[in-house]
Amino acid sequence: MSVFNRLKEGLQKTSRQITSIFSSPSFDENFWEELFEQMVLTDMGAALAQDMVAAARKARDADKVLEILKDQIVSLFPPIPSISESENNIPKVVLVVGVNGTGKTTTAAKLADKAVKSGKKVCLAAADTFRAAAIEQLKSWADRLGCHIIAPKAGSDPAACSYDAVIYGVKNGCDAVIIDTAGRLHTKENLMQELRKIVRVCGSAHSGAPHESLLVLDGGSGQNALNQARVFREMIGVTDIAVTKLDGTAKGGVVLRIASELKIPVKYIGVGETSEDLLDFEPESFADAILSR
Repeated sequence: MSVFNRLKEGLQKTSRQITSIFSSPSFDENFWEELFEQMVLTDMGAALAQDMVAAARKARDADKVLEILKDQIVSLFPPIPSISESENNIPKVVLVVGVNGTGKTTTAAKLADKAVKSGKKVCLAAADTFRAAAIEQLKSWADRLGCHIIAPKAGSDPAACSYDAVIYGVKNGCDAVIIDTAGRLHTKENLMQELRKIVRVCGSAHSGAPHESLLVLDGGSGQNALNQARVFREMIGVTDIAVTKLDGTAKGGVVLRIASELKIPVKYIGVGETSEDLLDFEPESFADAILSR
């Protein structure tokens, strides 16, 4: 299946939600009200839905309305900032963060898989030391990929694990160090402070680290995803986002709302279980998929 088809399949619930009313559009007030309601139901929020409908009201042709909506969607997304490939950024240290259940460990593993397949030397860090299962899961991935892993015992200091991984990456010429962290409720101040400690020790081990702080969000969590993004951005300065579990049941509108309200770049979206289902985010393809009829 092509990348676009996987994306389209993953966003089918959202696309059906919006485009169902285009079978015989009247373009009267009832049509625009229904379009607004259907867009709100995708978790994009009332303010954004209202702005998008207002922009599309000047059209009187279904294809033109969809074209305007697609342009509106694409314009929401800031470009992914480029990270210099200078010697100071080798290895590139990626910190994977988020709350429990979003798919952080799987995302960290998929990122490692992508990097290894592109010829990169990778070190994984199993810094989710609160869950023995997360450590074992990441060790299993490292074995399959043939990459090094720093995997301490459950209950060990996650900051120490992160520090050791970065030091290993620097000394052994790794291209990337990918750190999986424990799920932290964004409302728990003590846990968020611990995450700040991980950020600090990474910086002490390697200049500028972590170079990327990737927040993993569950695409089906709606308003909660937005709240999580706000808090994590304030606490550690999130650089970009991966939205997971857009598997045909989740509502994709939350991706639009995060881009609109928080201006944090979306870098990846997950539409399935395999590493090939962690897709590089492309605004144009996303807009096409979310509005496909």
